[in-house]
Amino acid sequence: MTVTHRRARWLVPVVLLLAWIGIGGALGPYAGKLGEVATNDRVSFLPRSAESTRVVEEQKAFQAGETLPVIVVWTADGGGPVGAPARQAATRAVAGLEGTPGTVGTSSPALPSRDGEALQAVVQIRPDLGDGLPDVLQRIEDAADRVPGTDARLAGPAATQADLSDAFAGIDGLLLGVALLTVLVILLLVYRSVLLPLVIILGAVFALGLACAVVYALARRDLVRVDGQVQGILSILVIGAATDYALLLTARYREELARHEDRFRAVRAALRESWGAIVASSATVALGLLALLLSDLTNNRALGPVGAVGIVCSVLSALTFLPAALVLLGRAAYWPARPTRTTRADGAGAGAADGDGGAAHPVWHRIADLVDRAPRRIWAVCLAALVACAAFAPALTSKGVPLDEIFVNDTPSVAAQRTLARHFPGGSGNPAVVIADADRLDAVLAAARGTRGVASAEAVTASGRPGGGPPKTVDGRVRVDATLDAPADSDAAKDAVARLRTAVHAVPGADALVGGYTAQQYDTQRTAEQDRTVIVPVVLAIILVILVLLLRSLLMPVLLVATVALNFLATLGVSALVFRHVLGFSGTEAAVPLYGFVFLVALGVDYNIFLMSRVRQEALRHGVREGIRRGLTATGGVITSAGVVLAATFAALGVIPLAFMVQIAFIVAFGVLLDTLVVRSLLVPALARDIGAVAWWPGAPGRRAADGAAAQSEGRTVPR
Repeated sequence: MTVTHRRARWLVPVVLLLAWIGIGGALGPYAGKLGEVATNDRVSFLPRSAESTRVVEEQKAFQAGETLPVIVVWTADGGGPVGAPARQAATRAVAGLEGTPGTVGTSSPALPSRDGEALQAVVQIRPDLGDGLPDVLQRIEDAADRVPGTDARLAGPAATQADLSDAFAGIDGLLLGVALLTVLVILLLVYRSVLLPLVIILGAVFALGLACAVVYALARRDLVRVDGQVQGILSILVIGAATDYALLLTARYREELARHEDRFRAVRAALRESWGAIVASSATVALGLLALLLSDLTNNRALGPVGAVGIVCSVLSALTFLPAALVLLGRAAYWPARPTRTTRADGAGAGAADGDGGAAHPVWHRIADLVDRAPRRIWAVCLAALVACAAFAPALTSKGVPLDEIFVNDTPSVAAQRTLARHFPGGSGNPAVVIADADRLDAVLAAARGTRGVASAEAVTASGRPGGGPPKTVDGRVRVDATLDAPADSDAAKDAVARLRTAVHAVPGADALVGGYTAQQYDTQRTAEQDRTVIVPVVLAIILVILVLLLRSLLMPVLLVATVALNFLATLGVSALVFRHVLGFSGTEAAVPLYGFVFLVALGVDYNIFLMSRVRQEALRHGVREGIRRGLTATGGVITSAGVVLAATFAALGVIPLAFMVQIAFIVAFGVLLDTLVVRSLLVPALARDIGAVAWWPGAPGRRAADGAAAQSEGRTVPR
């Protein structure tokens, strides 16, 4: 090789490295700018075709319809009844808010509870206040606090939305810091080197900066929607995925450094042997996320393209920035444990590297020997344990989280909601909304009032309040507010909404629609159930096709998909027990099972792809049985390290004090660990060992084994 050629080959890695440094410097700040284009407005994420969404659109014609209710509740200082003077002062306090910035229509008078120990009034505010919402709520709270002898609190959807915004305020920096610190500590413990963990972290940060910049540009053009949940998941997904892909490549690079003195040859060999598995793994996750575009829930469809962008940026960083950095660092990347070139008797390089950067750990030799000796016993025990866990999966209800459980920590709106529930009927202040033709108003009112679970129903007047005057008519339509007996977020209230819809839909010529908060929760739950029946088969089909193309087999891909699906069901079973008996959740958000499925199945297949693609490589050289031993030994450490990293990064979502995030964090973190330590390490290799070469048919390992068996019966030999 000439001197000029030796110098020229440094050009590509240097250019790539400088390009990524430029990307990091220019686009890195966008990781903190996504909040500028994010929205936490609940109405923006309703099902597109749901009846409650149509009601929201029709409500815009009514002044009272374009509102978000704030429920003010007063209790006497020290407990006891609230007197008439306090009631009059409370009514004056909310009446004085009419016409102030942010408020809409006329506030209700202060109404006493049946026990006489609390007052309640409803102030309607604009739903599009955005950053101005806290100021409006503070003005309402200040007015309510002027009622002498009482303690005032704010409840209802508006107060919940404000606390939701507070939960996400500044959380992106904290979440990113916790995730990166967690990954760095794990990598330092695993690799016991200084430079390589920093390089891997830097690659993940660059990928996140690029992903955030792309998502920011798309959101500014209204091509995607971003909320706090999507923003948090994007950060975790990119860091976890970029780190996983980097671990696979760096482990293979360490192996190749033991075979090749030249660092360029080692990087090329590592890329050649790893890129297929990395691309296939990223494709399963990206396409699985894009399948969320089939959802009718807007927040599900928002996560799909945003998450796919993050995965593409992760794999781009792993296959360009990381190889460039590894070439420039060479063996110094693993300092102080620099790999040296070693040659075995068979001509291959040194032993396969595992997660600690050295030869395969003895524990993986013992596991491989155990799988080889007693495969049937191992897969039977693992299968029984997973099925036992999966038996509890039906106990995981996805009927939504009550308002007082949305936040993990106690918040002002949660405390106010509890006070409200102690003294007032569940549906007060948050009615079901019926929009119907004006000439059928009497029949609609009669149908609503006759519905079991409806406490009262009144037409909204020109003042914006139900009852007390002629109904307000807009384009021949009227609005009826139906107060429910049960709390607005309860199963009983949702059942009442279903009955109410049946009743008013049966009124001839009324063209009645039922919406409101409870109806929105009901529609979201029903839509999520429908989404699962559509998206789950699509995701499984996508993964199956990718595995068939990668492994060039038919039975093995089916086996892998079945095992990760069982892992998902087992995770749901354990989660049901933990959520109910440890964390105290009475339910889960409707989207949690679907998110958990997409992440666990797609990411779970990742580790099986890493394992079985290596097994296939080894089986082509050494036969199916030895290929399983070598593949498990070679990948055991690095895949386990990758699983621990991914579980830890998703667990970082728990710093966001929302039930939804805590539930997602537990499901994905526990599921990834279960998949990594049980399914991929024991169940899959034991099944593959027990089934034998048939599992690889019609791929080359299966054909070669079949040829070998035929040759043996005929007394001839077939070369490896």
